[in-house]
Order: sequence, then C-alpha cells, then structure tokens
Amino acid sequence: MDEGTVRVDLWIWSVRLLKTRSMATTACRAGHVRVNDERAKPATTVRVGDEIRLRHDGRERIVVVQRVIRKRVGAPVAQECLIDKSPPPPPREALIPIGLRDRGAGRPTKRDRRELDRLRSLQLSRSAHEDH
Repeated sequence: MDEGTVRVDLWIWSVRLLKTRSMATTACRAGHVRVNDERAKPATTVRVGDEIRLRHDGRERIVVVQRVIRKRVGAPVAQECLIDKSPPPPPREALIPIGLRDRGAGRPTKRDRRELDRLRSLQLSRSAHEDH
C-alpha cells in the first residue's frame, strides 16, 4: 500500500465516524459503506478526494477524504481530515415514535385511543404544513 492510500475501515475508525474498528469492518461487510458510489469491502483503499458514504444509526453520512491517516486522532484533528457533506440529522421530534404502549399494558381504553388519534392528527397536520 503506498503512502497516499489507507484501508477504508481503518480510515472510518481513525476519523471517528464509528466508535470501533470492528464496527467499521462490520459496516463494510454489511454493505453500509460506499466509496465513490461503489460498495466497499473493509480492505478497499481510499485516497484524498474520495467520497465515502456511510449508513449508520438511521442516517447517512457523506464525507470527502481531505487527509489520509492511519491512527485514531482527537476529534478536532479528525474534523480536519474530512469534508462533511452529510444532510442535517432529523429533528428529535421526528425520531420519537408516537403511540407506543408498554408491553403488557393491555388494550387501550377509549380515552387512550382518543389521545392517540389526537397525537396522530397533530403529527399529520404538522407534516402537511412542512410540505407546502
């Protein structure tokens, strides 16, 4: 491997996109990592200018390699090694599921159902306003 390239799983871990090297390797094997729109194996090499897409925790991270590193570095240094082109994460309210009941809570009462219907209609009306 020449000086200007590094394994994609090592780079993803080094710039702190994933917590562990094994998580990065697993993500590659599962097909959650793409380098320049090609599905990447853990040993795929990356160089400066390559675009890496990583699907993790329900969101897609899109980064461009700015600097090739092989060792894990602190967060401020890691930010200098990539250009983040990821879409912003969804707002917290969008991630909270509406109407989940505790297991074993039994059948919802009429009052519970009315409350669920009210919450659902609020969410539907809110999403309809965002579309316009």
